[in-house]
Amino acid sequence: MTAGPRHLDDGKRPRQLSELAALVSGEVLGDPSLPIAGVAGLEQAQAGHLSFYGNQKYKKQLQASKASAVLVPRDSAPSDRGVVYVRVDNPHLAFARIAQEFAPKRTYTPGIAAGAFVDASAQVDPSATVMAGATISAGARVGARSVVGPGCYLGERTRIGDDSVLVANVSVLEECLVGSRCLLHPGVVLGADGFGFAFDASVPAHIKIPQTGIVRVEDDVEIGANSCVDRATTGETVVGHGAKIDNLVQVGHNSVIGPMSILCAQVGLSGSTELGTGVVLAGQVGVAGHLRIGDLAKVGAQAGVMSDVDDGATVLGAPQMPAKDFMRSAAVFSRLPELQRQVRELLKRLEALEGDEKTP
Repeated sequence: MTAGPRHLDDGKRPRQLSELAALVSGEVLGDPSLPIAGVAGLEQAQAGHLSFYGNQKYKKQLQASKASAVLVPRDSAPSDRGVVYVRVDNPHLAFARIAQEFAPKRTYTPGIAAGAFVDASAQVDPSATVMAGATISAGARVGARSVVGPGCYLGERTRIGDDSVLVANVSVLEECLVGSRCLLHPGVVLGADGFGFAFDASVPAHIKIPQTGIVRVEDDVEIGANSCVDRATTGETVVGHGAKIDNLVQVGHNSVIGPMSILCAQVGLSGSTELGTGVVLAGQVGVAGHLRIGDLAKVGAQAGVMSDVDDGATVLGAPQMPAKDFMRSAAVFSRLPELQRQVRELLKRLEALEGDEKTP
């Protein structure tokens, strides 16, 4: 049998609006039998599409949208534009759940493709799929219904749980662990050496510190394309349950990413960074090593975190500061040239006054 993907359902079957509303406990204001053929953003939507509106900044797009139905917050008032509204608690979340109904449902043919290499001592569950070009090394294990895509490499004694998908060209290096229901996008590298060196001035040379730990990825984690999680110097680098990592993210050795945390594109964590539960790091955030970012903390885009962040705090800037302080400071930044000019003029006046006082 040739292992590989096949589509069972392309997701294009129309649904009645009432069926979709029931999935998200929505209240339909209008015709509940309205046929919905797909989902789209407010600006892209056409007749037959369901869209969502959850932010007042998109009010103009809502008014101009051609969508047949729109998910709106519970407290939204209906309009007379002929659009059917569906009131829900969280339009963005409701849209995500309904969009899953229209997404192609992909399944995989179990088996090991002829072009794959699987070491005789590796254990691949009979329900798993190993595609052509994949390599599974000695002592590795692949769980039930998991998928090892083309070009993937599993090092010696690695473990992949059940129902996980390694899309393509994913490298899980020696002894690293991946849980169940994980999704690793193309180019992900788990377990490359952590960046550890000691400087010997007598040579001079940077002396490599052996990186003998592992990476452990817990269940329900998604890691975006070309992101890297370095193995620990000793012990473990950990990505906690339900965490979501965007593309082009670097996680340094011995870091711990708490459950349900989100790391957006181009985030960089230095070694031994600890993130609590539900932390959000926006795009291009950089974190110095040996720091803790507390539970439910939020760090704004391009911030540079140089010290610990308290639980629940929201910080911005480099070095980071409380968001309110940063916004007040930002309001001053653009005025600095004018403020400098005013200070110079005041200094000149002060010098003139002091000169007058000294004159007999």
